[in-house]
Amino acid sequence: MLFDEIISEHYEPREYPALSLLSDEWMNTRPFEGLKVLVATPIFRNTLVQYRALIAGGADLWVGRAVGSSEGSAAGASMPCDPAMVNLLKENGVPVISENDIKSGAVEDDFDLILDCAGQFSFCNPRIGFVELTRSGVHFYKDSPYPIYVADSGIVKRIETTLGTGDGCFRALDQMGFDALGYEGKNLVVFGSGKVGCGIALQGVRRGMNVCAITDTRHRNTSTDFCHVLENNNIQIVDCLSDFAVSAAIENADYLVTATGVKGALSYAAVSAILGNSKLVVANMGVEDEFGEMVPANRVLNKKSPLNFMLEEPTHLKYIDASLALHAALGEQLLKDSAECLVGFPFTGLREPVQVLEQRLLVTTMQNGLIGPEIYDMMS
Repeated sequence: MLFDEIISEHYEPREYPALSLLSDEWMNTRPFEGLKVLVATPIFRNTLVQYRALIAGGADLWVGRAVGSSEGSAAGASMPCDPAMVNLLKENGVPVISENDIKSGAVEDDFDLILDCAGQFSFCNPRIGFVELTRSGVHFYKDSPYPIYVADSGIVKRIETTLGTGDGCFRALDQMGFDALGYEGKNLVVFGSGKVGCGIALQGVRRGMNVCAITDTRHRNTSTDFCHVLENNNIQIVDCLSDFAVSAAIENADYLVTATGVKGALSYAAVSAILGNSKLVVANMGVEDEFGEMVPANRVLNKKSPLNFMLEEPTHLKYIDASLALHAALGEQLLKDSAECLVGFPFTGLREPVQVLEQRLLVTTMQNGLIGPEIYDMMS
């Protein structure tokens, strides 16, 4: 099968149990037979495992590449990719396109199914519908007349965002040599108390850092807030609306990471404190530019792009496997929904993942994957 040699060279099967399950099933059932499927997952080596599963299912695979905010991308900040993997796809006959290719008419907008990421291709008109991978892409579909499953709405995505993204943030810092300076006793400020922010904060605690999370406390006790987890790990919570408390936290910080998922989320007080703390190491872990124009790109590691995207593998496959599997499996679910609908679409607008499907992938990951104990800890 396509990409088998590269995948077997770099990964062991226990790193991708969920996608392996789908590949084995889809080789027999061929749910995507004859369908033109566009996949916009960021292009890195670990994404090949998702592509392979879809190809096993019979998909006529097209891969979408973000063009970046400077070129008008819906995805906001630039989403880097691995140029070597782009070339590999093209060499193997897999078309790689951008949203501009479709908007200019160079590529026809005739896809059956779109597995999107950050709303890059939300302007398209797929015959069956969309599956959106990220929470940051949801607002692009606010008024969409198509059915959209949101993979980020369920528990499976927490594996990637809480465990994998936090790990990727510190692997990037380590690669830049900050681990040599030591993290023990250093002060870390994290903007955001969602899945990503929580994961980064917990990774800081594991490294002996003093962690402060800055968040909008009005949103406490909602499904996207994890303040209770932070407090259980002795992480200080600061209300983002308190300019004095925010400034004080930043002035004493050694590291600051943004993970709100909101463009220009930082207040004037926060920006002023960042610019006034010359020793502060500053990074972004969201798709959007969360700092705003007052903070120059060269003041932020990786020029404001998500810090882990500087890595050869931004999120280890063992953490992203279940998310990529859910992304693809919700595409199959959308096909089933469509087949049962006699006229029009089975539903319109945004919908959360099917719980039975999530539970199946979660159990597979916990039983057959490398990170079962970490998932148990996260869920408890």
